[in-house]
Amino acid sequence: MKMSFRWYGDDDPVTLQKIRQIPGVSTIVTAVYDVPVGQVWPMESILHMKKEVEDAGLLFEVIESIPVHEDIKLGKSSRDRYIENYCENIRRVAKAGIKCICYNFMPVFDWTRTQLDHRLSDGSTSLVYYQEQVDKVNPLNSDSDLTLPGWDASYTRDQLHDVVAEYQQLTEEDLWSNLAYFIHAVIPVAAECGVNMAIHQDDPCWSIFGLPRIITDEKSLDRFLALEDDPHHGLTLCTGSLGCSAKNDVAHMAYKYSKMGRIHFAHLRQVQVLDNGFEERGHLSSWGSLDMFEIVRSLYLGGFDGYIRPDHGRMIWGETGRAGYGLYDRALGATYLNGLWEAVSKSYKR
Repeated sequence: MKMSFRWYGDDDPVTLQKIRQIPGVSTIVTAVYDVPVGQVWPMESILHMKKEVEDAGLLFEVIESIPVHEDIKLGKSSRDRYIENYCENIRRVAKAGIKCICYNFMPVFDWTRTQLDHRLSDGSTSLVYYQEQVDKVNPLNSDSDLTLPGWDASYTRDQLHDVVAEYQQLTEEDLWSNLAYFIHAVIPVAAECGVNMAIHQDDPCWSIFGLPRIITDEKSLDRFLALEDDPHHGLTLCTGSLGCSAKNDVAHMAYKYSKMGRIHFAHLRQVQVLDNGFEERGHLSSWGSLDMFEIVRSLYLGGFDGYIRPDHGRMIWGETGRAGYGLYDRALGATYLNGLWEAVSKSYKR
């Protein structure tokens, strides 16, 4: 297991120097953030990141993410051009030493939350999803009561209207077909470059606004992995995305897919499942619905040797910054997860 930590580049208030001081963290997870989706990343930008990371005494081995252009997901005639650009990005980051690429195939939204600063009982704040707040939103109606966090970063309201309307004409089987087309094109390139492709589950793992969502549970992960019989074709196991549905046995999936050698990256975060959604919590098992010890034990017993990162943390101790990506709670999470891994590994070596 290799403990990693997400870093958003030079503008991130959580600096590489601070990350370097977290016990057990060896690897940085980052990306090129100033290039439009679908375009080729400049080699100069990739090498600049690599130098910064390595000068700080950390490893440059994981990209999260190279986004998939909407034309690929929609199966438009322009998709081949964007897929070729994607393949070129795989080649370029591989030249810089990247071993794993996290990506997703979610229509329109990479994630959906209804509030980024919900105050928990201990005074910390976290990301939450409440269904009644989502139900107030209609992306096709400019008079919706609520604009959900993150929307305006990528789309104007008119653009959002248009792309959601396109997706609402797409069935789940259509999206599966478009995903298969993409996978068949990129996995041979990734295999040639020695890069593991690791898809992230839909977040949350159910349909929103009538949009198709297909990477949601064990059945869909089985179907996804069957698209290509290649060990470079694998998963980012996100405990929060899967665990926000009580129907998903995350520990079981952690063992099953690590035993298959198909988990290349793991996002470990805690969620409290509610009747009307979920709340993100501190990583400790007793603080939410997920047994983090059992998940870590399952990964270990399955022979997992990929990358782990503590996923979204609370904002604690008065820290401000990017919601979910402060230093303090994620550092606590990394230390806790390292402790679990050490305890599990030593108990089975006796």
